[in-house]
Amino acid sequence: MSLARITHIGGPTTLIEVDGWRLLTDPTFDPPGRRYAFGFGSSSVKTAGPAVGVDELPPIDAVLLTHDQHADNLDDLGRTLLAKVGTVVTTPPGAARLGGGAVGLAPWSVHTVSRGGRPPLSITATPCRHGPPFSRRITGDVVGFVVGWPGQEHGALWVSGDSVLYDGLRRVGERFDVGTVLLHLGAVRFGVTGPLRYTMTGRDGVDLCSLLRPRTVIPVHYEGWSHFSQGRPAVTKAFATSTLNPHWLDPGVPGLVPV
Repeated sequence: MSLARITHIGGPTTLIEVDGWRLLTDPTFDPPGRRYAFGFGSSSVKTAGPAVGVDELPPIDAVLLTHDQHADNLDDLGRTLLAKVGTVVTTPPGAARLGGGAVGLAPWSVHTVSRGGRPPLSITATPCRHGPPFSRRITGDVVGFVVGWPGQEHGALWVSGDSVLYDGLRRVGERFDVGTVLLHLGAVRFGVTGPLRYTMTGRDGVDLCSLLRPRTVIPVHYEGWSHFSQGRPAVTKAFATSTLNPHWLDPGVPGLVPV
């Protein structure tokens, strides 16, 4: 049985090691305590630092960057890492802003990474909507990523990205057999926009995963920032109403996942 080694570093940041590849999602390595502006009067304080420092990482083959415009997905120390990585895959506007050969993928576009005789990785961008209807012009473009490689036994690996639950996310299950999902949750809210949410609640996560039926659900991006309105207890309570059992990763401690 093939296994992936996944380390939750904090927030949306994970290190995925499989078949000789090392992938990093949404690099965030700044220390806690700082307030970051997100635009249009919104802001958030980082309340927890990374479990693994940027200087403690092994060499990274590719960064899967769901979006570059918010510091809880790419912060200052995370940006310093990008120049040292062979491949950065993100949104088309993000790739234009980052430069340096970053690859921009619109939803359902595919990029293949081949290097060093290892099995090639197929990276497919998936849709996200980072807020209520018509919010894209304010929050900007975001994508998720489906990662596939030869010999996957238990379905593709999906990084959902920051998104509310909507038809774009549901369509992922129509196109892919998802075996493992890194599920961005947290029910992000800002005081300036009141009850509006910008990422999924625990209940949304249950509804989505009940549709996709992945083998492994790994919650991420639900803690470490003041703009999250739901942490692990609320997510746990939501999943307790279903037959799904989330696979919690302790920050900094690698977990093995069948893939």
